[in-house]
Amino acid sequence: MGTENPGRPNFPMRPSSTPFASAPPTMTPFSSSGPVVGSEASNFRPTPLGAPPTMTPFSSAGPSPPARFSDSSVPSPPITSVPPAGGPYQRFPTPPFPSTAQTPPTRAPPVGQPPFQPPASQVAAPPVSFQPPTQVPPVPMGSPPQTVNFRPSSVIASQPPSDSLFSGPRPNFQPTFPPPDLSHSATKSTFQPPFPGYPSKQAAVSQAPSPFPAQQGSFMPPPPASSSPFSSRQGSYVPPPPVAAPLGYQSRDQMQHPGSAPPIGSIQSLTEDFSSLSLASMPGSIQPGLDYRTLPRPLDGDVEPSSFVEMYPMNCDPRYLRLTTSAIPNSQSLVSRWHLPLGAVVCPLAEAPEGEEVPVINFASTGIIRCRRCRTYVNPFVTFTDTGRKWRCNICSLLNDVPGEYFANLDATGRRIDLDQRPELIKGSVEFVAPTEYMVRPPMPPLYFFLIDVSISAVRSGMIEVVAQTIRSCLDELPGFPRTQIGFITFDSTVHFYNVKSSLLQPQMMVVSDLDDMFVPLPDDLLVNLSESRNVVETFLDSLPSMFQDSVNVESAFGPALKAAFMVMSQLGGKLLIFQNTLPSLGVGRLKLRGDDLRVYGTDKEHILRLPEDPFYKQMAADLTKYQIGVNIYAFSDKYTDIASLGTLAKYTGGQVYYYPSFQSGIHGEKLRHELARDLTRETAWEAVMRIRCGKGIRFTSYHGNFMLRSTDLLALPAVDCDKAYAMQLSLEETLLTTQTVYFQVALLYTASCGERRIRVLTAAAPVVTDLGEMYRHADTGAIISLFCRLAIEKTLTNKLEDARNSLQLRIVKALREYRNLYAVQHRLGARMIYPESLKFLCLYGLALYKSVPLKGGYADAQLDERCAAGFTMMALPVKKLLKLLYPSLIRVDDHLLKPSAQADDFKNIMKRLPLVAESLDSRGLYIYDDGFRFVIWFGRMLSPDIARNLLGADFAAELSKVTLSEQDNEMSRRLMRTLKKLRESDPSYYRLSYLVRQGEQPREGLLLLVNLLEDQMGGPSGYVDWIMQIHRQVQQNA
Repeated sequence: MGTENPGRPNFPMRPSSTPFASAPPTMTPFSSSGPVVGSEASNFRPTPLGAPPTMTPFSSAGPSPPARFSDSSVPSPPITSVPPAGGPYQRFPTPPFPSTAQTPPTRAPPVGQPPFQPPASQVAAPPVSFQPPTQVPPVPMGSPPQTVNFRPSSVIASQPPSDSLFSGPRPNFQPTFPPPDLSHSATKSTFQPPFPGYPSKQAAVSQAPSPFPAQQGSFMPPPPASSSPFSSRQGSYVPPPPVAAPLGYQSRDQMQHPGSAPPIGSIQSLTEDFSSLSLASMPGSIQPGLDYRTLPRPLDGDVEPSSFVEMYPMNCDPRYLRLTTSAIPNSQSLVSRWHLPLGAVVCPLAEAPEGEEVPVINFASTGIIRCRRCRTYVNPFVTFTDTGRKWRCNICSLLNDVPGEYFANLDATGRRIDLDQRPELIKGSVEFVAPTEYMVRPPMPPLYFFLIDVSISAVRSGMIEVVAQTIRSCLDELPGFPRTQIGFITFDSTVHFYNVKSSLLQPQMMVVSDLDDMFVPLPDDLLVNLSESRNVVETFLDSLPSMFQDSVNVESAFGPALKAAFMVMSQLGGKLLIFQNTLPSLGVGRLKLRGDDLRVYGTDKEHILRLPEDPFYKQMAADLTKYQIGVNIYAFSDKYTDIASLGTLAKYTGGQVYYYPSFQSGIHGEKLRHELARDLTRETAWEAVMRIRCGKGIRFTSYHGNFMLRSTDLLALPAVDCDKAYAMQLSLEETLLTTQTVYFQVALLYTASCGERRIRVLTAAAPVVTDLGEMYRHADTGAIISLFCRLAIEKTLTNKLEDARNSLQLRIVKALREYRNLYAVQHRLGARMIYPESLKFLCLYGLALYKSVPLKGGYADAQLDERCAAGFTMMALPVKKLLKLLYPSLIRVDDHLLKPSAQADDFKNIMKRLPLVAESLDSRGLYIYDDGFRFVIWFGRMLSPDIARNLLGADFAAELSKVTLSEQDNEMSRRLMRTLKKLRESDPSYYRLSYLVRQGEQPREGLLLLVNLLEDQMGGPSGYVDWIMQIHRQVQQNA
């Protein structure tokens, strides 16, 4: 797994046997003085003695006020705890101090240090005079092996003096972010000086000396000269102090926490199976004892869960199907204690992994093999019996006959001898070619119909010109040649039809002005075969921009035009692309400027603004879906266009909403060009339906995304592509599941652009568990956040924004409280917030959702159209794209641009993501902020003028809002453009325009970037540190 931070030091992997953290420490004769707080064991399994201890018995990570060590018998921790970079830690045998009540606990290295597995040669013993008796097991020093989880220092603010260093809750902080110093070379350390322009955030640790030395990020006060009986060695840690330590340290600890010194035999049961944050504050300080630098962050982006695939290698790839936890609860009572969503996110047409194709199988003679009772398709988890004549369905357990043509003998292990030739029996994702019985009508041809607003605002913005040019440039790449069909309608105060049949030299335009009684003139000539009518279509597209250039029509008869398009398309179905610039004002479906009324926010009527105003739109969407028409909305306007109503058409037809506020072709044309071209040319599944089957005792009860539910479990999807995902929630039908494994099978029946009817089948298995801890251990944050996001956005359609945010926060708090309760009895958790390793980013993504456009703030925080458009978009996003939008990348590129060209092409090295805090921005740097929808390029105030001149040419000193980034004639500019191009290619679903901003240019800098640094307080009520403290307080209230 490696670290969660690309480019930061790589810490060794944890032992494979443990799902989250490390094994328990071995017990030594004198370490009984304090509890050993470990961190690993599923259900507290014992682990071998040699493993490293997981927790220091005292909070050594944060620098502690030296005053505490006034007693000369307690030596200060030594500086030598900083290991050489990359050198393994050394393991020291226990010194032969007798176990006495006064002895303070053994010291492990500061929490900031990485785990270690020293080679045998390095388990060096100290000088012979200190050799321990043979029966004393060695005490390994070091912090626990973690997956993507290591522990920087200066995090755990120390306990109050009365508690002494050796008492109090044992912090076990596991952030995923090393000292920021390491993110750049020493010369470019972003965090060293507080740079001009931003307040420097000093956490509670500020009373101590600088928490970040150059090494692995641990800090200790310097030791007195004679502090240690051992000569210190690099990478080593000094053993416990002499026996003369004051009695009070130990006895107070045991009085406060009876039972804190467990007998040697029982130590194994105390290992910790969770990650944690210490939230104790500094003595005399009101600051939280939490350093923002050490909080967990997804700086590697979304990491797909691997345990699922390792356990069942024949499962489909997680990019197609992700479960919120790949450990399914066996009882209703377990479900009620799992407060997170239980369900799945399905992206049926996700792009296949690099170098892999989904196999296409044609059972021409035998017909598709399916279970005769539950209709499950044959898959890798079915079993063959009776020498290969029968097969048992993995979902309903029925024995089915094997058709003669499909028969094959079984080998000695009961496996078919022809497995290698049967992809459907070894792969979790396959496509079957569907025979005629799977068709209600002949497969439809790919059909694209364009409904274009030609009112004055559309003409002035340049939208019509860009749309016409883009459609024309994509005609060769439209899928389905030579069957592809195409048609056009334009509208302003009237509706214009175009006859583009192949026998004409010029397209004919017919105008219908009777909006109340809409009819279609020449119904047979408005939809044509593109390959036959190519010349007429091109002529039409070339002349379209000039046709309306003198228009002064401000009206929009959108509703009647939509009905007309429906009449034309209803014979075949297809994709309807709507380009809308003016609020519908005439005929059916006209909308009034209900505006964004400030007084409505915070009242029970607030959510009505986010619902369609006129039932016409939902009714039209139902009719369109019934006739296999999918709608994509392209909305352009600087004024209110009621996306809440228009977006309904896309929502219920499986489409999507593209929103271009204040569109100007000179600025936004490139974005529209790319996104429209992708929409037209990406592989599309037509007239599709999707169903997901699952094993006995469980079923999917609710579905979330853009589709129409045709029956209880059948999703109607007139057009599907790789950029659409659907979420669903599971429930248990029986009080107790008796099976060991549950199976899920997604089946998408669709027409491919080539005219073949196909069924894409995705199958996965998951274990059934009886333990809540296992559910948490196998949780998938990405899938959980995808479901949370859809549930919260849906809640804003029936409740206030505040209610949606609060319900999200409440569920996170309940889940963490339930998790805390699992361990509260065996462990002294004190001021620690604990969470499973698998959910270490849950709080951060929860905060990101809380501050996301559909949910944040109130009237002043986002325009109504922007809020609704973002909601429609996020409802359909696949997991990876959603997480990128919630926690965008911030990368520094000026170093890369200055490198000699030989080293400059290593793209991975540039992609060192930084935390989204103002402290990440150095005023001498150049940064790219990338949320998957746009780039914001931030020029520091003290960035070298040469760089700015090279990138911006003559405009380098101008106000950046008026400057457009374009390639200049120099290597540095070309390199920046190559970097942006690679970033765009890594996710082509939305085109990212570059917005330039200079440090200090307000309000532009605030709106474009600072408000999006979600860990700071700017974009909402709380920053990341405050959010963690708030969640922790709520978790503790009823814990």
